[in-house]
Amino acid sequence: MLNRLLDNHFKLAEHDTNVRTEVIAGITTFLTMAYIIFVNPSILSQTGMDYGAVFVATCLAAAIGCLIMGLWANYPVALAPGMGLNAFFTYGVVMGMGYSWEAALGAVFFSGLIFFLLSIFKIREWIINSIPQSLRLGIAAGIGLFLAMIALQNAGIVIDNPATLVSLGSLTEPAAIYTLVGFFAISALAYLRVTGAVMIGILAVTLVATLLGHNEYGGILSMPPSIAPTFMALDLAGALDLAMLSVIFAFLFVDLFDTSGTLIGVAHRGGLLDKDGKLPRLKNALMADSTASMAGSLLGTSTTTSYIESASGIASGGRTGLTAVVVAILFLISLFFSPLAGSIPVFATAGALLYVAVLMAGSLAHANWDDVTDAAPVLIAALAMPLTFSIAEGIALGFISYAAIKTLSGRFSDLNPAVVVLAIVFVLKFVFLD
Repeated sequence: MLNRLLDNHFKLAEHDTNVRTEVIAGITTFLTMAYIIFVNPSILSQTGMDYGAVFVATCLAAAIGCLIMGLWANYPVALAPGMGLNAFFTYGVVMGMGYSWEAALGAVFFSGLIFFLLSIFKIREWIINSIPQSLRLGIAAGIGLFLAMIALQNAGIVIDNPATLVSLGSLTEPAAIYTLVGFFAISALAYLRVTGAVMIGILAVTLVATLLGHNEYGGILSMPPSIAPTFMALDLAGALDLAMLSVIFAFLFVDLFDTSGTLIGVAHRGGLLDKDGKLPRLKNALMADSTASMAGSLLGTSTTTSYIESASGIASGGRTGLTAVVVAILFLISLFFSPLAGSIPVFATAGALLYVAVLMAGSLAHANWDDVTDAAPVLIAALAMPLTFSIAEGIALGFISYAAIKTLSGRFSDLNPAVVVLAIVFVLKFVFLD
């Protein structure tokens, strides 16, 4: 009876799959992305947010996103608070710009709401087609370099220097050693195609550090901590500050392209595109993503987005939303592992951040380096993010440089109204708001 119900809802037979395959695919996807359970609270708690509440919000936001994606859009795509966006939330908006974490949550909510409206009115296609490929590549790589800078700083490998701004820290300190060992191990495991390489690396570093007395053991299982400290704590009025518009745009922009790229890439790998190369029910999938972001901001976490790690589940045979539902169930079970999450030291997640940075920086390989009018904006956007410690500033400088270089080169045909308008808006922001 259950198998029949699942088959009728998820169209298992139509997609040439079965319950067993979908469950295995869901477990595989979860193992490859479960590191976010440890990393997200570690990053967001630096804003003053309660660690336990963020842990619960992370699990719940991921579960809600996966359930909506699975039950409504029927795609084997898992969601969770996104890497890069959580770093921008903490280091850029709160610690960099001085806004409260409540106002930052408000910005996440508004970005999700705008994303939702764009999906309803089908404006998303126009926006995506308007943004040059070179800028998308530069932004993706920049986020990767931004994560790398954060990881190296957290590990004490890169430190501040009044003469040179930054310099090399001590590589003999435990934090630096554990970070590098973790990064080396995760990279090797990933190369060997070991499922859950990132999570294995985090847990292994934590275990070794605990045994050697460099970390405190807090236990494994307990009832979930209270979500009260972050639940419905967002400050919507604070997020409407004029200077926050660029922050909302940054959250929206990164989520929009990250989600679209992930959905198309994962669907292509799983043979889920139609005969015209388009993704059926794309509107449902995008609305699932944007709804999850709004729900996450209400619970107390940064932007929730689709995970490219979903490709691991598809490689294991996942073809329907049942895969995503299995991931959601596993995130809910993870709620009872809060002591373990609280035992994860910063240097254990730093190695994972560094590995994720490698993956994201790989987009630079696809840039057109033979055309300097394309290559220069890519480099500007990519370098500006880690050097200004802000994703928003990197996006702004990327648009301005693209529009300026194309205009001065006489390449007017490469420009479109959206790019020109955004470049002008960013110039005005720097002139009047900075």
